[in-house]
Order: sequence, then structure tokens, then C-alpha cells
Amino acid sequence: IEKETVNVSHSLLEAGLRRRRRGYVRGGGACCTCLLLGRALLAPPPSPPLLLSAPPEVCVIFGGSRGIGQAVAQLLAQKGYRLALAARNLELAQTTANSLGASHLAFSCDVSKEENIQNTFKEIEKSLGHISYLVNAAGINRDGLLLRTKAEDMVSQLHTNLLGTMLTCKAAVKNMIQQEGGAIVNIGSIVGLKGNSGQSVYSASKAGLVGFSRSLAKEVARKNIRVNMVAPGFIHTDMTAHLKEEELKKAIPLGRFGEPHEVARAVVFLLESPYVTGHVLVVDGGLQLLI
Repeated sequence: IEKETVNVSHSLLEAGLRRRRRGYVRGGGACCTCLLLGRALLAPPPSPPLLLSAPPEVCVIFGGSRGIGQAVAQLLAQKGYRLALAARNLELAQTTANSLGASHLAFSCDVSKEENIQNTFKEIEKSLGHISYLVNAAGINRDGLLLRTKAEDMVSQLHTNLLGTMLTCKAAVKNMIQQEGGAIVNIGSIVGLKGNSGQSVYSASKAGLVGFSRSLAKEVARKNIRVNMVAPGFIHTDMTAHLKEEELKKAIPLGRFGEPHEVARAVVFLLESPYVTGHVLVVDGGLQLLI
């Protein structure tokens, strides 16, 4: 029926135009009505209203200047996030931020100092707006047998790897509660789950991170804030550059070290999965199966 109506309208329109050209139409009349009807049917549909796009989400990445943190930053930048890269070395963080584009900023921050962290979050919020996501990728390692490990080395690892993450999460959660939601991903290690000789202190700091992340996930779930953790195995970073890779690869079922971008994909998965919280995602090439 609609097709027939359009065909009739076309015929009426053409007839009306012929009559007008021949001088048969004077004033109003049925032919003018046909012209108006035909033009209305043939007119293009109105344009849809313009929809304003939502501003990009803001993600803070501690330790975003190198290694896994840098890989996470690169992937999130590709997906349209606005990033705040925080690191002790401002120059390195700035270099990474510049490589990602003008909308990303770098900040200097020592995660072992609470006042420094609080000031950094204030600067980030002032510059970029509300913080929706947090990735804790800052970490240090001082390998060595316990009997040969100095107390100050123990404290520095615990401050950076465990206490620092607690403090950044504390600052981020305050911000996320105000906007009724957010997501946090902490970077741990497979040795935090399995332990390793010569890494007792480092393992303890990462094992503590497991308990902290799961407990915090329970605390803030009602606030629509999710907390998860990624536990990488051997990944090609500065931290593993001194290891004997050829020997270690034999203990990995997939037969190789992982790459930072492979861990980054796991991190982004957890950031963007709205029904996952309190989870530890192992990214180790199957290493946990053999240790």
C-alpha cells in the first residue's frame, strides 16, 4: 500500500507540474494540494538530533613510565582513555605521556609517601577531572636470600610494593565514592602466590597484595567499585633483564617469557569487566602449573 501511495504521489506531482507549466493552475486548488503532498512525501527525512559524546574516562597509572605500566598506558590511550602517568622519574613519565598524545599528563610521585600521593591525586583531579580507574604497576625488587637481606631493603620493598598500593587505593577510593563507581587493578606477581627461593621479601610484599586486594574488593563493592589483581610470571621488563632466560624458559609450559602488552590486555580486561571483582588473574604462560 505504501509503495502504491508513493507511485500515485509521483504521478500527481508530475501532473501538477505539467499543469502549472501550461498555465492551468490559478491560485489554490486540488493541483496545488497534490504538489504539497508530493513534496512532503519526497522530502528527505529530518536529520537525527546531535548527541553529545561523553568525556573520556580518566585512568591513573602508577609506574606508567616503563614496563607493564607503560604497556597498559599505550593500550588505554588507543581505546580513548585520558591518562595520568605517575612515577618517581618525572622525565620518563613525561616522555611516555608525550608519546601517547597531548591529552595525557605526567606527574612525579613517590608511592611510599602518603602526603605525596594525596597531593598528586589533587593535581590529577584538577587537571583531568574525576578519576574512574586506577592501575598500580609501580614496584621494586631486591632479590637475595633472607640472611643476606638488609632491613632497609626489606622496608623499601614493602613500602613500594604493598604500602604504596594501599595508599594509592585509599586516595582513589575517596574519589570514586564521590562519583559512585570505579575500578582498580593492582599488579602483583606469580611469586606472591607460589613463593620463590631468593625472593622471600618480594614474595611477601606481593602475597600481601593478594589479601589486600580481595579484602578491599569486599569493602567497596557496595559502592560500585571493583578491585582486581593481575599476577604475571616472567615478563620481558627491566626487572627480568638480568635473569638467565634460556634456562628459565624450560620451566614455562608455553616455552617463553611474556611481553608487557600481553599483561596489559589482562589489566584492561579487568578494568572493563563490570561483573568481576576480587579476582586474581594469573598471566604466566602456565608457570603456576609446574611450581
